[in-house]
Amino acid sequence: MTDKTRYIGIDLGGTNIKAALVNTETGEIAAVHSVPTNSREGHDAVIASMAKVVDRIATESGLTVAEIGGIGVGLPGSIDIGKGTTVFLTNLPGHWIDVPVRDLLSKWTGLPVALINDARAMTLGEWRFGAGRGVDIACLTLGTGIGGGLVVNGRLHLGPTGSAGELGHISVDINGPQCGCGNRGCIESFASGPAISAMGMKAVVQGQETKIATLAGGDLNRITPELISEAALAGDRIACEIYEFAGEVIGAGINNIILTVSPRRIVIGGGVAAAGDLILDPIRRSILKRCFLREAAEIEVVPARLGNTAGLIGAALWARNHLNEA
Repeated sequence: MTDKTRYIGIDLGGTNIKAALVNTETGEIAAVHSVPTNSREGHDAVIASMAKVVDRIATESGLTVAEIGGIGVGLPGSIDIGKGTTVFLTNLPGHWIDVPVRDLLSKWTGLPVALINDARAMTLGEWRFGAGRGVDIACLTLGTGIGGGLVVNGRLHLGPTGSAGELGHISVDINGPQCGCGNRGCIESFASGPAISAMGMKAVVQGQETKIATLAGGDLNRITPELISEAALAGDRIACEIYEFAGEVIGAGINNIILTVSPRRIVIGGGVAAAGDLILDPIRRSILKRCFLREAAEIEVVPARLGNTAGLIGAALWARNHLNEA
C-alpha cells in the first residue's frame, strides 16, 4: 500500500462522533465535523453516521477516495485490532460485542479502516505532535473514566492483543471500592470525574462547611469536578482536599508505571485535567513521596497540549502506521 499523508481520524464518544482530515506529516487538521452519536439507534446506525461524516469530509476537502490514505477510529473500550471488531465498549448503550466496525465502515466508505482504543489514540497524538514529543511517555486521560496509553522505546505499546495501556485500572488498594472493570481499588474508582463529584456530594450531605454547597445552590446534581475546582481556587479547604486526595491516588498509580516501564514524561489530559495544578501538583508530590528506585525529579508531569484534537490526530496516525504495516 502506498504511504499517503492525509487520513481521516474519528473519535467515537458517548455523545458525539467527531472526525477530521489529518495531515499525518504535520498534525494539521481540516474539515472538522461533529454529529450526535445516537447510539440507542444501534451500532449499524452509528457506523452509518461515521460513513456519512467521512463522505462529508472528503467532499468539503475536494479529495477523492484515492487521495485519502484511510480511516482511523478511536473507540471507547476494548477492541480486537486484528479482527477489526469491538469486544466491549463502555458508556455506549446497546450491543457492542463482536461488532465488525472495521469491515462495515470500509465497505460503506471504500477506504481501509484501522481501529484503536480512544485513549491509546490520544497517547499517540500527544507523543507525535503534543506534550510527549520526542520521549517515552505514559499518558492518562482523566474523565468519566481514566484511560491511558504508553509509548515505550519510541513505539505505542499495545501488547499482543492490543489491550496494553489500561492505566486507569492499576489497583492501589486491594480492599478499595469495586471498579467498573470488576477489580477493587483501581485509580479510576478513586479519582475519575464521577469519583471526584461523589466526594463533593458526600461533603455537602454530611454538612461540612464548604463552598461546594453554596456554588451548587443546594442541588447535588450540580456538583461536578469543575464546580469543585472552582471552590478550591476560591480557597475552600474541603475542595482542595478532594483534589489533593485524587492526585495522590493517581500519583501512586503512576509510581507503579514508572517502576514498570520508566517513562520520561507523564502526560495528563481529559476533562478533570482542566483543573490544572490543582490536580497536577498533588500528582507530582505523590510521585516524589513514593518513587525511590528512580530519580523522581527527572520525571516530568505535564498537561496534554492537543485538547480535543489529540484523539483525532492519533487515530489518523494509527491508521497510517497500521495500514502501511499490513
